[in-house]
Amino acid sequence: MAKRGKKYQEAAKLVDRSKTYDIKEAVELLKQTAKANFDETVEVAYRLGVDPKKADQQIRGAFVLPHGTGKTQRVLVFAKGEKLKEAEAAGADYVGDQDLINKINQGWFDFDVIVATPDMMAEVGKLGRVLGPKGLMPNPKTGTVTFEVEKAVKDIKAGKVEYRVDKQANIHVPIGKISFDNEKLVENFEAITETIVKAKPQASKGTYMRNVAVTSTMGPGIRIDASNYR
Repeated sequence: MAKRGKKYQEAAKLVDRSKTYDIKEAVELLKQTAKANFDETVEVAYRLGVDPKKADQQIRGAFVLPHGTGKTQRVLVFAKGEKLKEAEAAGADYVGDQDLINKINQGWFDFDVIVATPDMMAEVGKLGRVLGPKGLMPNPKTGTVTFEVEKAVKDIKAGKVEYRVDKQANIHVPIGKISFDNEKLVENFEAITETIVKAKPQASKGTYMRNVAVTSTMGPGIRIDASNYR
């Protein structure tokens, strides 16, 4: 196991590993443990009581955080005709069709999120081999395959985050920056947590919300009292 740096070790001493914290306490502690010289991202991790191998226990979706993520997403839109103009007006960074597909095939990835209209998916689907491994493939479940281009672009720019359970039954979601006011981080946390609680599959048995923790980019994890969200 790699040895942790001095700053991390100092920060870790502030966290009681045997304790679970109220989210307000945890956010206050996050501010004390964030020692990096940049604006660290705050992330929440959920350990869920689901079996990701079963199709009826998959969890995936998207949610617009009340106070955004603190990061400006670069949005690419694949569309045709009037939908191209709609995307541009909504603030998309790149809009096009076959020209952008060709550009991506040549190794261009200067964007964070892709939105595509359904009539473009036959062509966009051919990019699955290069977009899939990077998590960039548009998907109806996250609202990125839609004819409602204006709404999709504005939601992403406003702070839309995607969540998806991984093979170990965990979900990781960014909820802002360490520079955010405490109240904004708490509200973002409460909002996304409520969304994930509501996403509980009917097939899931036993305790659903098993463990919750928040952390900053370079800081130690801080365990949250999960019993408040069961």
